[in-house]
Amino acid sequence: MRGPHNIIRLIRTGATFERTGAMKVVLEALDAPPLVKGVFRTIVWPFQWLGYKGDVNVPPVPRALTALGPAYIKFGQILSTRPDVVGNDMAIQLRVLQDKLPPFSMKEAKDEIERELGQTVDQLFSTFSEPVAAASLAQVHKAHLAETGDAVAIKVLRPGIEKAFRKDIDAFYFAAKTIEILSPSSRRLRPMEVITHFEGVVLGELDLRLESSAASEFADNTAEDAGFSVPRVRWHLSGRRVMTLDWAEGVNAGDNDGIDAAGHSREQLATRVLQMFLNHALRDGYFHGDMHQGNLKIGANGDIIAYDFGIMGRIDEYTRRVYAEILYGFIRRDYKRVAEVHFEAGYVPANRDVDEFARALRAVGEPIFGMDATRISMARLLSYLFEVTERFGMETRTELIHLQRTMVVVEGVARSMNPKMNIWEDARPIVEAYIKDSIGPKAVLQDLMKTAVVLSRYGSRLPAMAEAAVIRQSNPDHVPEPSRRRASIGYFLAGVGGTAFIGWILQTI
Repeated sequence: MRGPHNIIRLIRTGATFERTGAMKVVLEALDAPPLVKGVFRTIVWPFQWLGYKGDVNVPPVPRALTALGPAYIKFGQILSTRPDVVGNDMAIQLRVLQDKLPPFSMKEAKDEIERELGQTVDQLFSTFSEPVAAASLAQVHKAHLAETGDAVAIKVLRPGIEKAFRKDIDAFYFAAKTIEILSPSSRRLRPMEVITHFEGVVLGELDLRLESSAASEFADNTAEDAGFSVPRVRWHLSGRRVMTLDWAEGVNAGDNDGIDAAGHSREQLATRVLQMFLNHALRDGYFHGDMHQGNLKIGANGDIIAYDFGIMGRIDEYTRRVYAEILYGFIRRDYKRVAEVHFEAGYVPANRDVDEFARALRAVGEPIFGMDATRISMARLLSYLFEVTERFGMETRTELIHLQRTMVVVEGVARSMNPKMNIWEDARPIVEAYIKDSIGPKAVLQDLMKTAVVLSRYGSRLPAMAEAAVIRQSNPDHVPEPSRRRASIGYFLAGVGGTAFIGWILQTI
């Protein structure tokens, strides 16, 4: 329950933030009014001895969140995708959060598997390793199937993690509501909405059936992508608290020495990482939302292997077309067209001046294109673009911010492999191919065919629907006035009740 009992939990949180120095950093990042800063610092200062010390070698905010535990780590990771809420500097700080915690015991892991799958670990697997990775929500074991000997990865949720997260989310809601009451200006950051978004993401990750579904859909979408693979889901060994995938054997994508030793071309891998991500985002509208080195391996055959599908991004077809046209316009340095696309999509209010907006976009694009190829960044361009569009009245679009944040991560992976890569040159063929397929004459015919299919599906109902719409237009709903008789009876009963109450008072005097 989101009541005052959360105050104790929040005092411990505030004490940790104050002790680690994170409180000052957060309040400044959120541009909190002096009154709010004074209230928060005054309340928590006497209790800072109750706070956790954390790792002194980590920046203040990640240090505090890591010390506070799983829910706070996950909250920080999700906030790192929302620079519109916490600002770019804070978002960059939060990206260093490491989702690594001590593992839980083998007995607990085996008990969870038995409860979920209805059979013992010894019945299902010929081998079952110690944890190979342990994160805030779950840990992973390597095993071999008893029937076939195939190597698999088994992800098991931490025991009691759902209950612990609900308690912390409850406290987050209470804190968000308190902040809104104390600081009305903070409502522009939508604290309650941010917590609701966080709750939805985490609850989705706490049901491993949803992650299995995401892995399966992603595998289907990318089945024909040469040089890219996704481990197969073993559905009969997966459930709400356990997920089993084929084991991904390979070199970590961040291990350049290992990649070189295996004989792979890092230049080719860097280009493929970027192009695969753009293909998934533009072609499929469904992309890996946490595509850092820790979630990528390079197989012995040179394939890029992706895993950990707890955070995925989705973009509808219309938004993909708009996004592609914007990128293509920047590639061609056609700022007027980029401006027009924003107006056509309704991203920028129609009462703004398109030429003025185009000039602002030129100020974004030209400095970036004037850079050396090794410094050109699509992610930086998108970041600057969002700043400009916000000044021109564009509302925050969460899916595009998620895309931009993932673009930052993917660029980081690609540049770690090949620091000299030219992001624009590598991106151009993917964007141009998508533009050709989705915006040219071929795309118009496909849209017309889709429209015809929808109309044919509802064809028999269209006349009745049109007639009903015309009738509603001609006869707006009439709200009947309250019956006078009912009102009279109500007044009569109220009068009788009032008279009786007054009489009772007089008798008792």
